[in-house]
Amino acid sequence: MESNEAVLKSLFQAALDAAMPEGRFDNRLPAPPRGRTVVLGAGKAAASMASAFERAWQRECSGLVVTPYGHSCPTQSIEVIEAAHPVPDTAAFEASKRILALAESAGPDDLVVALISGGASSLLAMPAPPILPADKQEITRQLLRCGAPISEMNTVRKAMSAIKGGRLARAAAPARVVTYVISDVPGDDPAIVGSGPTIFDDRQPGDALDILARYGIGVPQHVRDAIRVNGHSDRVATGDVHVINSPRHALEAAAVKARSLGIAPVIIGDAIEGESRHVARVMAGIARSVELSGLPVAAPCVLLSGGETTVTVVGNGRGGRNTEFLLALAVYTNGARRLSALACDTDGIDGSGTNAGAWMEGGRLDPTALDYLANNDAGTYFARHGGLIETGPTLTNVNDFRAILIR
Repeated sequence: MESNEAVLKSLFQAALDAAMPEGRFDNRLPAPPRGRTVVLGAGKAAASMASAFERAWQRECSGLVVTPYGHSCPTQSIEVIEAAHPVPDTAAFEASKRILALAESAGPDDLVVALISGGASSLLAMPAPPILPADKQEITRQLLRCGAPISEMNTVRKAMSAIKGGRLARAAAPARVVTYVISDVPGDDPAIVGSGPTIFDDRQPGDALDILARYGIGVPQHVRDAIRVNGHSDRVATGDVHVINSPRHALEAAAVKARSLGIAPVIIGDAIEGESRHVARVMAGIARSVELSGLPVAAPCVLLSGGETTVTVVGNGRGGRNTEFLLALAVYTNGARRLSALACDTDGIDGSGTNAGAWMEGGRLDPTALDYLANNDAGTYFARHGGLIETGPTLTNVNDFRAILIR
């Protein structure tokens, strides 16, 4: 029988393999244009999407995508630029200007292909005048620390942007626009993924201001004014939109792998949100129910879930939402011996560290675990006690992957 560690890591690998863009463009390609094919993209999977699109398209194309540092891969004719994430830097601002200029250069006979994945919100960093880059950077930092869910963060980002929230599609008009999305958001709404550069939605300027007020984030008057003005602009047709990969695909692939190992999978959900430690408390209750009464399924089984939890930072430790979830799960199950678990971000980076997340073996809870959890220091806990998982950038992103194994 394979070890718990080997089983959990094999499930995570199956999820990662299913989340890659290769083969996902098949049967979704548009008719070739009379003019140029211009490929524009942003996100943690932007480079791998560009490479996969080139192989599927097998025609002339050109363009530019921006991806976080370390997330590049070889492409033939589409340029790849790396920039900072999650707080944008000069490279992100410059790449955004170039991408917007390429969209504006498209004519009525051209095809604009947009490749969007999680991370695009930070990488397509072109503030609407008179908002300054420093304004966007500071507001992004505050949103990250307050534990705002991704849908609210991206509502604010769109309201401050000259390129997100459908504005890239408006710049490309009257060219035809086709958008391909790898979803990293609960619910897979393409208007939220990467703040929807080619997709308009119905959110109003007041929505962003309400979110900022709710979290007590101070906003200069010129930013408030710009948000109000920026929300009222001409719209164009969104064009064709294809969600080519999502958390559901990754969880289903892990479930198939679990069955092949003789372990019953239960997919709890692919759109779970909330504070990491609160989600862990609920998952701990389900796991204990399996252990004690065989509900909702008898062991051996694995509880699979995805989505995007958040962490409201009150301590000064290091880690991310997945390691925090895992440490909280260990605390709430009190080191149950029949339970082991893994929690990782499918992009390969969990929070402020270089690890994707971690795994833990039941029955190995250190008495100091609660102190680490109180300090938001789960990354340090697993670094000292073992369990950190290092994958490096995976070149995809369908968000959190959690697996709780009960033998």
